[in-house]
Amino acid sequence: MRKLFSGTKIKDLELKNRIVMAPMCMVVSDDRGYAKSWHEIHYASRAIGGTGLIILEATAVESRGRIKNGDLGIWDDSHIEGLSNIVQNVKISGAKIGIQLAHAGRKCEVKSEKIIAPSPIAFDNSYPIPEEMTKDDIKTVIDSFKEGARKADEAGFDVIEIHGAHGYLINEFLSPLTNKREDEYGGSLENRVRFLKEIVREIKRVWPKNKPIILRVSAEEYMEGGNHPEDLIDIINMVKDEGIDIIDVSSGAVVPANIDVYPGYQISFAEIIKKGTALPVIAGGLITEPDMAEEILKNNRADFIFLGRELLRNPYWPLEAAHKLNEEVEWPYPYRRAKL
Repeated sequence: MRKLFSGTKIKDLELKNRIVMAPMCMVVSDDRGYAKSWHEIHYASRAIGGTGLIILEATAVESRGRIKNGDLGIWDDSHIEGLSNIVQNVKISGAKIGIQLAHAGRKCEVKSEKIIAPSPIAFDNSYPIPEEMTKDDIKTVIDSFKEGARKADEAGFDVIEIHGAHGYLINEFLSPLTNKREDEYGGSLENRVRFLKEIVREIKRVWPKNKPIILRVSAEEYMEGGNHPEDLIDIINMVKDEGIDIIDVSSGAVVPANIDVYPGYQISFAEIIKKGTALPVIAGGLITEPDMAEEILKNNRADFIFLGRELLRNPYWPLEAAHKLNEEVEWPYPYRRAKL
């Protein structure tokens, strides 16, 4: 059997293949963060197409945690119903489903919100200078992640992903480029990890032990003085025993930087982190060809492959990939006449 289509199980998360739909902001919610019927159709389509695990877009644990007006929210109990509808549609259509719990920090672009960050440093000249978070702000956000996890479980998600990448709030605490604090949340690596560690601890109080937790990281910040894959190994090893089961490896977006992107440009980062942490990793980055995905898995460079834009272009990529790899997979019964 091709490894891309081999099943696996982590805790109670049982997946039929190694194909993961990466979280991608859709910005089609209303200004209060509620899910729409569009979300149900969008995510269920990828489930019908054969994706094993679908991870919802960055979903804000606070209103001020949105990246843009139109992002999904999970800061109020009234959000649960709409998210639950997405979950039910995806599961009926044959996939497992997770949600990315997120806070934009200084990269919040919602004009009506107060922008916060570990330090008062703007992302670039087009962003306002954020307010440095007080200890009360820190506690409030940690509690918001905890409550987001509770709501995610109530909505029926199989897994949660903590967004610690792409220059958003958790990443802002982790990076020496964006965290210039002089208290216990800044300075040394151990101090910069404290915010994430406390978030994971609080989430574990409400998230079922049998359901995994994914941590998404920016493994390379592409800037002198920033974090690099070896730093992320140290960070992950400091928090993994708190309850992290899988690492989703991405890169960049912490500070403006020139990035040389090409098919598989992030795979070496995932490989380094997999070896250094002994945790399963999700890897990707402009992966479009099934043979390339299979090579990454067969050579034990990653355990799962995430697809982003390729699944936007083609919701049925997994079914077509099986055909290209001469792998027999079950097609949805109503589509059986079209099977390649």
